[in-house]
Parts: sequence; C-alpha cells; structure tokens
Amino acid sequence: MRKALVIISALLLVAFAVQFVLAAVGGFTRPAGDDAYALHSVNGMAVIPLLTLLTALFAALAKAPGKIIGLAVLPIGLVALQPLIAMVAEASTDASGVSTPLGLTIGGLHALNGIIAVHVVVGVHRAARQLAVPVPAGAARLVTREGEPA
Repeated sequence: MRKALVIISALLLVAFAVQFVLAAVGGFTRPAGDDAYALHSVNGMAVIPLLTLLTALFAALAKAPGKIIGLAVLPIGLVALQPLIAMVAEASTDASGVSTPLGLTIGGLHALNGIIAVHVVVGVHRAARQLAVPVPAGAARLVTREGEPA
C-alpha cells in the first residue's frame, strides 16, 4: 500500500504541474474567451480533488503517521479556495470591466495559493517515498520513555 501511496502522490504532483501549464494555455489563448481556462477548471475542480482524496485514502491505508494524512488532505482546502479567490479577483474590476490593481493583486493570490498547494504535495510525496523504503530488522529504533527499562 505504501508503494501505491508513492504512485498516487506522484500522479497528484503531475496533475498540479499540468494545472500550471493549463493556466498558461488559458493566459496565452487569443482571442481570450470564457472557455480559455476550461481545461484548467476541469483539472482543478475534478482531477486534482479526486487524486487528493485518493492520496489521503492511500495514506490512511498505508498506516502513515497522522501528520502525513493531514498534509495529504490539505490540498482539498487549498483547491476549494481557488475559485473563491478567482471570483473575488474577477469581481474587483472597475465599472467598465477593466482590471484594477486590487483585482490583479487578488488574482496573484490565486497563483500563490497554487504554489503553496504544490509545496504541500511535494512534502507528501517525499514522506510517501520515505515510508516506502523498507527498514532492516536490526535498524529499527526502540523508543523508550525516561525511567522505563529498554
């Protein structure tokens, strides 16, 4: 199950990399219509949440520490925040529909939030890879509390 966690967390990381590519595709599409970011939206609202849930499920099934399971779930919250940030940025235009400095700043938070989500997924993937490495029988650490016999 731990190898499955490594694989699914790697797929999630790839999905996030693709998300940045799809954002660039939307940004450079001319003429820029409402559907320029359609693939970016589908990946961000369907593929990434599904892979995030699978990553959290495999982390639990692999009996990963709670911290890793929590980190595996965290991207769901960050992804849920993305459309809210985008809506607030879009709503921060002037009366003629032209972007304002405030709207552009809020739009920048959309990208920053995505970078934070990628950072979290990188941490989950690294932790999954460490969990998947078998520990030799003699190398296991014995943790004892102070005052207890070893």
